[in-house]
Amino acid sequence: MSRLGRKPVALPDKVKVSVDGQTVNVEGPLGKLSYTADPVITVEVGEGDKEVVVTRKEDTRTGKAMHGLTRALIANMVEGVEKGYEKRLEVVGVGYLAAIAGDVLQLRVGFANEIHKKIPKDLTVTCPDQTHILVKGIDKQRVGQFAAEVRASRKPEPYKGKGVRYQGERVKLKPGKAAGK
Repeated sequence: MSRLGRKPVALPDKVKVSVDGQTVNVEGPLGKLSYTADPVITVEVGEGDKEVVVTRKEDTRTGKAMHGLTRALIANMVEGVEKGYEKRLEVVGVGYLAAIAGDVLQLRVGFANEIHKKIPKDLTVTCPDQTHILVKGIDKQRVGQFAAEVRASRKPEPYKGKGVRYQGERVKLKPGKAAGK
């Protein structure tokens, strides 16, 4: 039995959850999110709209796997519409910079041409300065995916550490060639 799956998801006062068949709709001050649960999972709103309870119909391998996953996804949706999610990225390197022009993130990270990443409509991307990028949104998966795509445009290299990295990420630097004898 999934210990995490059995734990009910507590709902804050500002968040409303409605279940229509297998579709779970979460609405809060920052927006709305929707998720369609697997058929082996039952989602119910209980105790006066103060918690969401996730149960499974059968003890199959799929049912067990989907039980904890569904509960975690609903908990992330509740947190997203209440507080939101954010990822911070740093651009490290001489001449490396990031800027926003309209709905496009421009990265100058040592290639012959700039890299242009289209910003999804449900995310807010800002550049407080030329070496930092802030990605905000209500969907944890979308925020993480866009931040990972930006980081993948130029991962930190292991010799000087130049590239795009998450704020606070530690890059293990390799020693270069030994100086001539």
